[in-house]
Amino acid sequence: MAYEAKNYEHLLGMTGMSDTLLKNHFTLYQGYVTNTNKLLDAMMNMVKEGKTASPEFAELKRRFGWEWNGMRMHELYFGNMKKSGQSMSEGELKKSLTHLFGSFENWEKAFKAVGTMRGIGWVVLAYDPEGKKLFNLWINEHDVGHLAGTIPLLIMDVFEHAYMVDYGLKKVDYIETFFRNIDWPLVEKRLNL
Repeated sequence: MAYEAKNYEHLLGMTGMSDTLLKNHFTLYQGYVTNTNKLLDAMMNMVKEGKTASPEFAELKRRFGWEWNGMRMHELYFGNMKKSGQSMSEGELKKSLTHLFGSFENWEKAFKAVGTMRGIGWVVLAYDPEGKKLFNLWINEHDVGHLAGTIPLLIMDVFEHAYMVDYGLKKVDYIETFFRNIDWPLVEKRLNL
């Protein structure tokens, strides 16, 4: 049972992100899906052949987190964008962010500040259902920085491939464009899982 790449072509024509940038990004995402499937197949074959005690199996298992998270993080990222975006409602998410950060604007500044940090990775607004708290996370390299048990609500890709074609080194401009294209109703729905 292989994973299939999802189609995000409905994002083409999005204000502030060229079709070239988006198509390149979709191709990169499809590579993560392909590699996730290859690793799953290779590991299952090694299980069937009794080779699970080998260094090769261990390395494939370690690599799997990188490829799978690359696939899933891109799906969450593309999934929380929409042409021209949509506003956030006055619902629970906005109330929680306002309570924790003093205002929605303070949360937004904090989230964007994480995105402008030097380095590559992901910026994630995550919810901890156990502690009932929200966090802005920096996730370095798909598989480093996740907080166990949290639910990713809003995901912003800040690897260079997400903005360099259109913005060069102007990551701040890309972040502003990203914010104009957020599908807030979808993000809010993720909170209610």
